[in-house]
Amino acid sequence: MKYMGIQVLDLGEGYSKLAMTLTGDMINFHNVGHGGAIFALADAAFAAASNSHGEKALALNMNINYCSPAKEGMRLIAEAQEESLGRKVGLYRIMVRSEDGRLIASSQGIVYRKHDDEPR
Repeated sequence: MKYMGIQVLDLGEGYSKLAMTLTGDMINFHNVGHGGAIFALADAAFAAASNSHGEKALALNMNINYCSPAKEGMRLIAEAQEESLGRKVGLYRIMVRSEDGRLIASSQGIVYRKHDDEPR
């Protein structure tokens, strides 16, 4: 997160809001934001929200749909929201938007919740 300049804007139980500015190193050969950079921001928001309950949350799956291109210098905001939380599994929706609210990517992630009383 530090290398990519990802900042935590807000963090709550089952929720996170992170931001990142696209630098020249994050631009692909089409001159737009690389999908991997956008995915990394969504993944960081997913991790922050899913680990907010004081127990380890380990990603089982994550998918992403890219909706609009992002340009160099654009500040992106990722919000992760818990959709469902069970004893073993949690489901999260992550939306990545430009500062002006345009949807850049929509993502969904599933975590396995590891409880301290479980064997390794």
